[in-house]
Amino acid sequence: MKKCIIIGSGLGGLSCGVILARNGYEVTILEQETQPGGCLQSFVRKGAKFETGMHFIGSAEEGQTLHPLLRYLGLENLPLSRLDTNGYDVVSMPEGRFAFANGHEAFVETLCKQFPKDKDSLHQYMALVERLAQASPINGHQPTTEQMHLKTEYQMRAVNEVIESLVPNPLLQRVLVGNLPLYAGEHGRTPFSTHAFITNFYNQSAFRLAGGSDIIAQKLIKGIEERGGRVLTRKQVQRIVCNESRATGVVTTQDEHFETDLVIAAVHPTTVMHMLDDANMIRPVFRQRMLNLPNTTGVFTVYLKFKPQAMPYRNHNLYGYANNTPWNCEQYTENDWPRGFLYVHLSDQQAPETLPNSHQQWATCGEIMSYMRYEEVAQWTNTNIMKRGEAYEKFKHDRAERLINAVEQHAPGLRESIDCYFTSTPLTYEQYTSTIEGSMYGVAKDVKLGSACHVPSRTRIPNLLFAGQNVNSHGMLGTLVGTLVTCGEVLGDKLKL
Repeated sequence: MKKCIIIGSGLGGLSCGVILARNGYEVTILEQETQPGGCLQSFVRKGAKFETGMHFIGSAEEGQTLHPLLRYLGLENLPLSRLDTNGYDVVSMPEGRFAFANGHEAFVETLCKQFPKDKDSLHQYMALVERLAQASPINGHQPTTEQMHLKTEYQMRAVNEVIESLVPNPLLQRVLVGNLPLYAGEHGRTPFSTHAFITNFYNQSAFRLAGGSDIIAQKLIKGIEERGGRVLTRKQVQRIVCNESRATGVVTTQDEHFETDLVIAAVHPTTVMHMLDDANMIRPVFRQRMLNLPNTTGVFTVYLKFKPQAMPYRNHNLYGYANNTPWNCEQYTENDWPRGFLYVHLSDQQAPETLPNSHQQWATCGEIMSYMRYEEVAQWTNTNIMKRGEAYEKFKHDRAERLINAVEQHAPGLRESIDCYFTSTPLTYEQYTSTIEGSMYGVAKDVKLGSACHVPSRTRIPNLLFAGQNVNSHGMLGTLVGTLVTCGEVLGDKLKL
């Protein structure tokens, strides 16, 4: 058996591990933290369980985009809790509330109740979203030349530019980008292709993971171990060892050496470059590009534990904006933060939509997320978690109160339902998920930079490959597409879903 070392146990690393183990590799995954899973981690505070990063998934039903890969990875029986098909996402702005319904026709008809003159443009918008989604290799086929040209075109055109060309109504233009926090979109920079893939992913179907997304990590680890592999925690890789032609192994901070035939780095490319300081095969130009990749903004999160039977369960995600646009929320000032937020409830039981109407379901906990730039917490960079000092705790408390007040404007009754809350900043996110400066989604796609922010799956070291959210895109779908690309480079035609 060929040996494979995978650095990082997030979704990218674990999914690569399952696929390679199924194809005869002896897989060892090395994770520097005490808990595997990366953004799949969950944690418990005062009896309430919270998510780290994977708050909901889409396209998980049979016949939909994600389902074949879930089945292949042994994830077909996840405990899913469906979001409201008539409005899985709700965008709240001063002009009103706008619901996104599942399915092309329902999506258009629901928005047409508030935008009756824009039916044709909505159909054109959804048709383009669906055409672009078909260009993804996760659909089980090789994209045609025409589809690849289409994908390339819309990788170079910004979200706002394309939507403005399709939709004449300025308010509807802003409503359609109401889910910007799902990809940390930036005006004039984020490619329309990113928006299209994510919109299509959730438009097919949308679910929360009942009981926490850590079940995905547990199932993937089980699949690796059943095939003779292993996932080791508290193993921080310090160096990737290379000879004149290939990688031969890795060395951890505990000075442990792991020999290998294949290395897959499912961590940020900047981190990998630091592991390759003495590798002559990495060209200086490539090294500098990987070290200077742009990253998406960070996030501040408030984790809410509700009083018993005090908060009715919200079967949708709420995106709230203080002004009349979702754009430029990352460009906040000290005085106007937060400009926007994403507010979600977490599900602790499967399929709550099947409950009779007479049975009120109550939320146990929820989370509020809003952009936060790393510069705001940079002064505490060299401090340890839980020991950052009084000024840091005061900063977090002030921001939490401001964020709760902001949500209260869109969801009255929130504050009086809270039993207690906890917080995290980009520093916390950096600590537990190893993202650069607590970036929400890793490397940012930027039409102004083009290929300069592209992360290839292959490197000039023939048996060292990248995987994870930075290879293709973030989230469940984007990361697994990256897994297919990376494993395809290793397995070739043997990789079949």
